[in-house]
Amino acid sequence: MENYTFNSFTLQLDGLKLSEASMYPVFFAFLFCYLFIIIGNLGIIVLVFIDRGLHTPMYLLFCNLAFNDILGNSIMVPRLLISILGHRSEILISYYECVIQAFISHMFATTAQTILMIMSFDRYMAICNPLRYTVIMTNKMLLKLTVSAWGVAFVLVGILLGLTIRLSRCRTLIANPCCDNASLFKLSCESVVINNIYGITFTVVLSVASVGSTVLTYTMIIVVCLTSKSKSLNSKALKTCSTHLIVYIVMFTSGKVGIAFHRYPEYAEQRKLCLILFHVIPGTLNPVIYGLQSKEIRRFLFKFLPSKKVLSS
Repeated sequence: MENYTFNSFTLQLDGLKLSEASMYPVFFAFLFCYLFIIIGNLGIIVLVFIDRGLHTPMYLLFCNLAFNDILGNSIMVPRLLISILGHRSEILISYYECVIQAFISHMFATTAQTILMIMSFDRYMAICNPLRYTVIMTNKMLLKLTVSAWGVAFVLVGILLGLTIRLSRCRTLIANPCCDNASLFKLSCESVVINNIYGITFTVVLSVASVGSTVLTYTMIIVVCLTSKSKSLNSKALKTCSTHLIVYIVMFTSGKVGIAFHRYPEYAEQRKLCLILFHVIPGTLNPVIYGLQSKEIRRFLFKFLPSKKVLSS
């Protein structure tokens, strides 16, 4: 018979179950990824801030994505590293801290999609309406788009978690290494029909809006490129759009695989790994993809590298 603990303010996170042989390789792999996420994304934010040549909508929007990656990984990875190093598969966490962690985790996932939607609109304007680009994508418009990306995510996730915290709790085990909404409302013995309906609606509407806007903007960009005889335009479109599309596919795929695993309890360990990778992989790849493919960022970094004459001497 299952033991019930009603409205306990101490919960347990179910961490990764690792063997002695794999514990330290996994620890150092996640540690390296986390340090790279912090240094890489923070480095790009600093570069954009100090170089006025990078004060363009594309890079300012990417700063939002970089900040979101730092925030989303900092709420989960350090606690995961501590649990691995402490040889513990179960980690204690307070209920309120768990709610905050779930809120930031869902904000990370939602904001990533809204920011990428805005970035696809920016690429559409830059390629399909280059003459009107500077008139439309002003600092005021950029501020409105940024506030909208974070504001919509805040409201949607706020309602999502609000429906969950109204529930009483009769269990204490979070079957994940990180708190999320689904794991939280599964602690309740009450009806969670409303939570499931809103959660599914939230996911479907956001996914349809995200995929729909991306497909629409890229279809228009492809049409413009096919009808244009300008090689420079096609080259610019290929470089900037391929970068954005790679980031979007990585983020969207890793997120949806994790959601799918939530429906199959027998794949608990795979679900845990997907949840971690959903945070880690985009945050690790984003600074590499944007940094290495950006001519402006490469030019800025080369300023601080010693010249060939200095190296030879």
